[in-house]
Amino acid sequence: MPTTPARPPSTTFPPYLTPGDHVAILSPAGKIDRQVAQRGAAALRQHGFVVEIGPHAFDVAGVFAGPDPARAADMQQALDDPAIKAIFFSRGGYGCLRTHLLLDWTGFLKHPKWLVGFSDTTVFHAFLARHHIASVHGVMTGRFEQHGVPTESFLRLLDLLEGRLPEYLIPAHGLNRTGAGSGIVTGGNLSIIQSLRGTPLDLQPQGRILFIEDIGEHHYHLDRIMHNLKAGGVLELLSGLIVGHFTGMKDGETPFGQSACEIIRAAVAPYDYPVVCGFPAGHESPNLPLLMGAVTSLQVAASGVTIKQIR
Repeated sequence: MPTTPARPPSTTFPPYLTPGDHVAILSPAGKIDRQVAQRGAAALRQHGFVVEIGPHAFDVAGVFAGPDPARAADMQQALDDPAIKAIFFSRGGYGCLRTHLLLDWTGFLKHPKWLVGFSDTTVFHAFLARHHIASVHGVMTGRFEQHGVPTESFLRLLDLLEGRLPEYLIPAHGLNRTGAGSGIVTGGNLSIIQSLRGTPLDLQPQGRILFIEDIGEHHYHLDRIMHNLKAGGVLELLSGLIVGHFTGMKDGETPFGQSACEIIRAAVAPYDYPVVCGFPAGHESPNLPLLMGAVTSLQVAASGVTIKQIR
């Protein structure tokens, strides 16, 4: 007789932020334009936070923001500093896994703080998911403001970090699958999720709503990733699926013949959980925040979608 899958363990939530808290901006992956990160720091200061920028945040070593040990040293210091209440990543790019492999998370796991970012920082979301600690998939410094005006993505991010959890109402999409479901949100950038398969940071699907987004991939590569997840038994165990921006997707000489959402929907066709296409998060604006590790309910109807996150 089949058994009901066990619910994931409860999530630990770091303390929400209040004005006056110290926060850090770090570059654990790709190199960043100094002015971009400094404008992001100014936006945080305008909202009452004391901002510290990592000593190596503007270093350059090839595509990286400095050598691996320097990037890891900045992050280790911020992870271990009890005065730092949140870490905002300046950008993604490539390099977070290299940084992660040099870190000692012992102190952080005893006293968690908010980690905020997306794209390559999916590595850190995956690590925290394994340890049942909440984090925020959200906008990074380059999109905190535009022409001197705070973006919707940034303001919604601050709301979440200050304890006002999101409820999203989004339009219907022709490739949605209607239904209701709930589970703990996990995921992030799909290519990073794929790169972590078979490692200690691999996805744990039971009781989870998977969020995915990506940029600049070929359609056949997306299809290959989805079928890897299918063959590995991941997709069948989900409680729901949220599909974000799939930006700048590419075809080869011979067109694949399906859009990104069509590829994803075909891969999950055998299952019956709700599917949301076109959620506004990823490598486009707006990039609305999701509280990774939070219990989340999906109500997907022909008229539209409600996504509500709770503790």
